[in-house]
Amino acid sequence: MKSSRRNFIQSLGVGAASLGVAHQSTAHTYEPPKSSKPNADDQVLFVGDNIAVANTEYGKVRGFILRGIHTFLGVPYGADTSGKNRFMPPQKPAPWTEIRPAIWWGNSAPQIMEKRYANTYASFVDHWNYDDVSEDCLKINVWTPALDAQKRPVVVWLHGGGFVNGNGIEQDGYHGENISRLGNIVFCSLNHRLGSLGYSYLKAAGGHPASGNVGNLDMVAALEWVKNNIANFGGDASNVTIIGQSGGGSKVTTLMNMPAAKGLFHKAVVLSGGSLAGVNKEYAEKLGLKIMEEAGLKAGEIEKLQQIPWREYIDIADRAVVKMADEAKRLNVQRGGYSPVADGEYLNDSPFFSDATHFSSDIPLIICSTFNEQSPSRTDATLEKLTLADVKERIKPRFGEKSGEIADAYARSFPKARPIEIWSLILSNRKNAVAIADAKTSQRKAPVYLAWFGWQPPLFDGRMRAFHCDDICFWFYNTDLMLTHTGGGKRPRALSEKMAKSFLNFVKTGNPNGGGLPPWKSYTTQNGETMILDDTSALVNDPDRDARKSLA
Repeated sequence: MKSSRRNFIQSLGVGAASLGVAHQSTAHTYEPPKSSKPNADDQVLFVGDNIAVANTEYGKVRGFILRGIHTFLGVPYGADTSGKNRFMPPQKPAPWTEIRPAIWWGNSAPQIMEKRYANTYASFVDHWNYDDVSEDCLKINVWTPALDAQKRPVVVWLHGGGFVNGNGIEQDGYHGENISRLGNIVFCSLNHRLGSLGYSYLKAAGGHPASGNVGNLDMVAALEWVKNNIANFGGDASNVTIIGQSGGGSKVTTLMNMPAAKGLFHKAVVLSGGSLAGVNKEYAEKLGLKIMEEAGLKAGEIEKLQQIPWREYIDIADRAVVKMADEAKRLNVQRGGYSPVADGEYLNDSPFFSDATHFSSDIPLIICSTFNEQSPSRTDATLEKLTLADVKERIKPRFGEKSGEIADAYARSFPKARPIEIWSLILSNRKNAVAIADAKTSQRKAPVYLAWFGWQPPLFDGRMRAFHCDDICFWFYNTDLMLTHTGGGKRPRALSEKMAKSFLNFVKTGNPNGGGLPPWKSYTTQNGETMILDDTSALVNDPDRDARKSLA
């Protein structure tokens, strides 16, 4: 591991614009560039009555063309989830007759917005994009090079936020324009129900059997929309890749283990997240009953629960989680709260990827995590001076008596790393990523490709390191949009081009090789083949194996 912190850069939207400036259009139709070197002063945005109009099964939508990419925002794939539709599987949207404008983002799913920007450092780094928040949130965004019959591969982005927060365009790095242009693909992102409104399991309280998984069923509905409509946007419904980061990574692994999702996607990518099981069913059932109790309602009074204002309902549900803390410990529930429930009907109740005959066995998978998912010193320079003995004390609340052994093991595996970096590596360990890779590989069908992102930005005096979320803009060729994650310039763009092209090869063929990275062998449990992503990338065999063993 490099002890210097010089590997992180990202550039401005001006750079993105230079990648595909469009030529002058007529009043009502768009013509692609005729020159390989268009004039930087030419018109780049086109919007009008007969520009970027596409059909969907529910009615026509009108978007816009920006730098040659047709863009459609906030297209309904499901009905409003409030009132009688709350806690229920998603319903189809009502058809419309007039052309519907699709030029602005759909509502974010209900979530706590108070003090969302209270941490000024976090707000600066991620500069989150949030607009209206409501239960009418089942909307999808589409970026495509053309509305034709070319049948381009399709990518569907599932945002992070731990099943509780976030939206499809929370960060500028989520935008699909650049990757759509670079790879000639169709890129989609979406919003879906979150938290207690998406994952309150109310079956035992008289609610719908699917109530503990309706947030994931929203994603299934979005994928069904892609299947039925994406040809109208120049896409190929028989070649769909789902990709998610953090909580979005767990959305990917849960979808890979949902019967309703079978056949709706064909490749998958998990970034800094993922799970190998759903929430304990017994815990989720008892939590649902506790919600009714906290709301002052009896079992069966679901209709009354549906009428409580969503913000008030979130508070009720959160109080129920606190009161279920002891029960969560008894049932060995690691993270109490609201996420997909292993009910055995809508989500597998067996360990994920344990069945070699399951549909997930045929789906190639990329898994990537970052060196420094947690960087304790980002906003506290004093921590840079810690000794290894200090680190051992700092990690005791999490690792107890094994703290010394763990710190020593990581120090041996990474002899050039400073103590603060050792601390970060321990907190950011790859245990989960490797466990998912091992489980998926055990199906012995489709390949798994494992990566570890180590490129570090020169921001906050070099203390950000290769942090959680930082790799997203590299995969999507958006380092020119996510300045506060990279710092700007050609260095991140160079790595991003290799990562994005490798991702695009995977999207098109199921194999990432040929995009500019070194030859990338598929993962095996025996060798632990791992692509280290940095200014100079390299394929290595399980570089932290001995250190990880100390975590067991």
